[in-house]
Amino acid sequence: MRINKYIAACGVASRRKAEEFINEGLVKVNGKIVTNLATDIDETKDVVMLNDQKISLTSDYVYYMLNKPKGYVTTMSDEKDRKSIIDLISNINNRVYPVGRLDYESEGLLFLTNDGDLTYKLTHPSFQIEKRYIVKIEGPTKESELAVLRAGVVIDGVRYGKCKVELLSYQDNISRIEIILTEGKNREIRKMFEAINREVIFLKRIEMAGIKLGGLKRGEIRKLTPYEVDWLKTLVENKK
Repeated sequence: MRINKYIAACGVASRRKAEEFINEGLVKVNGKIVTNLATDIDETKDVVMLNDQKISLTSDYVYYMLNKPKGYVTTMSDEKDRKSIIDLISNINNRVYPVGRLDYESEGLLFLTNDGDLTYKLTHPSFQIEKRYIVKIEGPTKESELAVLRAGVVIDGVRYGKCKVELLSYQDNISRIEIILTEGKNREIRKMFEAINREVIFLKRIEMAGIKLGGLKRGEIRKLTPYEVDWLKTLVENKK
């Protein structure tokens, strides 16, 4: 098993984060620092340590859904000392990590798990996992503006992929828009609207990988049902 996948399977980090740990020289195999991402692990005999702490494979995976409120960072700590989602999940005994991210000003559905392999598959662009959002902007919205977003915009030399965009309503000078993405670039939706000179005043993720936020209140968390967990695992396997 590749070293990054092994670390993820131990439930201590996602594959991407595991690669950062390896590159930073924080991982040892049988007492020696390993920086080669292609290193293979024999889980029956190799001893793997992260930050000088032995890690082992776990089968005790847990899966949760959080309705992240606005005003919380998705990271487990913050250099600006802002409120973190860790403040909302203190009742979870297992150490879990967010699946993807929502920026400080955004709210809505966020999965949390210690299943690093599933996290990798739900967040890597190659798996094309759909995420559905509700966006609000001030003023009316032209169809030509939505067409630009659907086609994909280029911001600072970075191409943002095509997406599905639909105007749901226009009332009290507020356009309510639904967007479906398969990418997950940092602040992607906000930057997309900046590209057409519009400012997002509300952003909420309401669905990911076919699982809806439903009636979960802001700041509340619940376990995913066995059916939902099986659905996610089947979905990513079918994306191979």
